[in-house]
Amino acid sequence: MYLSLFDYNVFSQRFIGFENFATLFSDWLFLKALGNTFLYTFGVVPLWLGKALIVTVLLHPFRNSIKTFYKALFYLPHVTSSVIVSMIWLWVYNPNYGLLNYFVKSVGLAPAIWLGNKFLAMPALIFMQFIMGGGSTIVLLSAAMASIPDYYFEAARLEGASSWKVFTKVTIPLLKPTILYALIMGTIANFQTFSNVYIMTRGGPEFSTISIGYLVYTTAFREYNLGLASAMSMVMFGILALLGFLQFKWLGSNVEY
Repeated sequence: MYLSLFDYNVFSQRFIGFENFATLFSDWLFLKALGNTFLYTFGVVPLWLGKALIVTVLLHPFRNSIKTFYKALFYLPHVTSSVIVSMIWLWVYNPNYGLLNYFVKSVGLAPAIWLGNKFLAMPALIFMQFIMGGGSTIVLLSAAMASIPDYYFEAARLEGASSWKVFTKVTIPLLKPTILYALIMGTIANFQTFSNVYIMTRGGPEFSTISIGYLVYTTAFREYNLGLASAMSMVMFGILALLGFLQFKWLGSNVEY
């Protein structure tokens, strides 16, 4: 907060008030990064949260040993270095010998340059995070679902509720506190995305995947404009605080504990 009010670099500092913020909102690159970050976050979070819910519900009827095995399987990418994961997916998306183009060609379709096409690069990053993410959320939701008394589900089935009705009218409402936590933490984590952009695309092609996190890095540690980078970080903080507040207002009411 202090640095954002200064023209601050490694050699000098000069107080300029809110000039850094005025510069940001007239900078097309920052606005592009902001739009990309929203697109990435709201593309990833609903997908992995939906995946986590579906996997949790599918695992719930099995015995504990089977549930533990699959929870560990889904959680494994979460404890793997994000740099290593990004490098593996660089191979998957490689246009010449990548695994994805191998499958694409095997079904008779033309291979694509997944990370070199400005229309495909962002969906490719979102898909990668959707596949790899959600492991910790599955563990949390499984623990929360195990604490729900079985008589709620039994009563719903005796009343003739379908599986979909049980899921939407019983399971989801009783999981709302955990869903709220996962939603807020997931939004924060994905809004700050950096490592996959840095390793896989460097913000390209044509700035189609540049994020605020990556722009903060380049502004601070390549251009050494620490004041402007700090202003970007403060804007990110303000947006995340607002999103967290809205999510809490949306899911934080009428929750059964």
